[in-house]
Amino acid sequence: MIEKKSLLIERTVIVGLIYSKQNEVVSNDYLNELEFLSLTAGGKVLKRFTQKINLPNPKTLIGSGKLEELFLFVEKNNISSVIFDDELSPAQQNNLEKILKCKILDRTGLILDIFAQRAKTSYARTQVELAQYQYLLPRLKGLWTHLERQKGGIGMRGPGETEIETDRRIVRNKISLLKKKLIVIDKQMSTQRSNRGQLVRVALVGYTNVGKSTIMNTISKSNVFAENKLFATLDTTVRKVVIGNLPFLMSDTVGFIRKLPTQLVESFKSTLDEVQESDLLLHVVDISHPNFEDHIESVNKTLLEINSLNKPTLLIFNKIDLYSPKPWDPDDLTIKRDKSNFSIDELESSWIAKENKKSLFISAAKKENLIKLKEDVYKFVRQIHISRFPFNNFLYPEGLDEY
Repeated sequence: MIEKKSLLIERTVIVGLIYSKQNEVVSNDYLNELEFLSLTAGGKVLKRFTQKINLPNPKTLIGSGKLEELFLFVEKNNISSVIFDDELSPAQQNNLEKILKCKILDRTGLILDIFAQRAKTSYARTQVELAQYQYLLPRLKGLWTHLERQKGGIGMRGPGETEIETDRRIVRNKISLLKKKLIVIDKQMSTQRSNRGQLVRVALVGYTNVGKSTIMNTISKSNVFAENKLFATLDTTVRKVVIGNLPFLMSDTVGFIRKLPTQLVESFKSTLDEVQESDLLLHVVDISHPNFEDHIESVNKTLLEINSLNKPTLLIFNKIDLYSPKPWDPDDLTIKRDKSNFSIDELESSWIAKENKKSLFISAAKKENLIKLKEDVYKFVRQIHISRFPFNNFLYPEGLDEY
């Protein structure tokens, strides 16, 4: 009999700021995402704190009054971690740990922790480890306060280095080693991609937790890990798919997220290379999320950074089974009807009219409209295949199959 192990759930609180660049609605949306991130990492959020502030406090990020309120709640409710939505400087993190006497994390640290949990292959673990060491390097000071200086006296004078300098050197050496290891991995991955022959490459891209892996499993009939949690996929999975008489390769990539730290983007360069070298992008969007348009903008921004925004793209709106428009009374003249009140049909017609890119509305989990998805993917891939290999007659003559 397999022994059941109980997962230790940490009691946490989350903290966000409201300022000129980030109003209350945006801040609340970020905190919802941060709460989901905390749940994915194994934390239970007991309360969320927000503060309206003109400029963040350089010492503690939040003001002294809000800090005192936070301290009283942490002490009273035995909170083990306080998670800030905004990135903390090493000095701010150190000051907050001294005042609140508990573990302090920011959004970057939390994402790195989830990545460390999810990374399975040697390749993904190396990427995460590099990002963790780059994040840790400026924050080493607070870890060695009890050994700030080595002992002096007779026989102990002369050249030497403090404990903190030793640690910084070790971390820098480790970063250098991991970068060299990633260069070797990049070459291996590049060789793997170049050996894939004449097949057209299709990449699934999109925000985290929109259903990319579920679509991958449905189309390729594979068994890629899919879960309703953020960053369920960290390792790029490539599968050969055959629709009708046309074989092609499909890649499931790591999801994007807003406020993604720079060092993470750099560390996951090899994963993004899969997107760069693809011929067709399937941009998956969670239509049931109230801010799905922000998610599209965030993904497009990342695609622009890696010079992949102009690739042929099929926009797939997933989770139509979970979408429900906000109720609206036509007789109530005080409330103006907006996109949140649109039905799926209205959203579909508005997006088709608005976007130059082809769009499609499906539910991968409920297998709704999947035949149309396969047909559209086939048409796109076939067009690319014919333009590249005009004398290739596919697996067998056309018109003999059904999708």
